[in-house]
Amino acid sequence: MEDAGIGWIAAIIIGGLAGWIASAIMKTGTGIFLNIVLGIVGAAIASFLFGLIGVSFGGWFGYLIAGLIGACILIALVRAIRR
Repeated sequence: MEDAGIGWIAAIIIGGLAGWIASAIMKTGTGIFLNIVLGIVGAAIASFLFGLIGVSFGGWFGYLIAGLIGACILIALVRAIRR
């Protein structure tokens, strides 16, 4: 989050939005709390993974995109583990 230049409150809001969009794309029935967690953790995971290949996201929009991609990855992993 420090790299993206946003604060904790903005991270929660953007993470919630990213998690909500990801849950709509992946068709899950998660609640608002899990959406926030998915978005924030997803952004951290996506930022790490993209950092390995030299891609970085900046600002609010970059954090939203990273959170969306990461949350979709997390949802897919949970589905794969449950099967």
